[in-house]
Amino acid sequence: MPQTKPIVSIENVVASASVDQRIDLNVITQTFPDVEYHPDQFPGLVFRLKSPKTATLIFSSGKMVCTGAKSEEQAIKAVRSVVQKLRKGGIKIKKDAVIVIQNIVASASLGGKIHLEQAARTLPRSMYEPEQFPGLIHRMLDPKTVILLFASGKLVCTGAKKEAEVYRAVHNLHTLL
Repeated sequence: MPQTKPIVSIENVVASASVDQRIDLNVITQTFPDVEYHPDQFPGLVFRLKSPKTATLIFSSGKMVCTGAKSEEQAIKAVRSVVQKLRKGGIKIKKDAVIVIQNIVASASLGGKIHLEQAARTLPRSMYEPEQFPGLIHRMLDPKTVILLFASGKLVCTGAKKEAEVYRAVHNLHTLL
């Protein structure tokens, strides 16, 4: 494995949030014509922001799921921005949203080709069945993540709850190879 530092890119941060009250989604659709709401197909309303470029699902229970952010900070900012916009639009929201990062998906390049058969023998908790899927699936315990590793040296890391965990997972994998 080349001794280059892996190049990591955060692709998506998923955050859940709750304002701990019921919300009338029909009122939101009347106030904000840009939202998407098709209750016959899906119970949530989609509230998109241009900056940070995210989509927040809002449910009548007051729960929300924000996707598309490129950092933890962006995800938190997006949820707060949605709540602020709702309030400005006359939607009464008593409490600030309680936000929890649920998952971070990142891609990385290790900077060189990887012999996946050999990696499968070296890495514990790994699965490599090229007839089923072209990548090696490695389940890391600390930090608790799943890494999809490809022969090109590229990988996808998922399951992290903090950005630091992504970097630690990629670093740990890099040192094992």
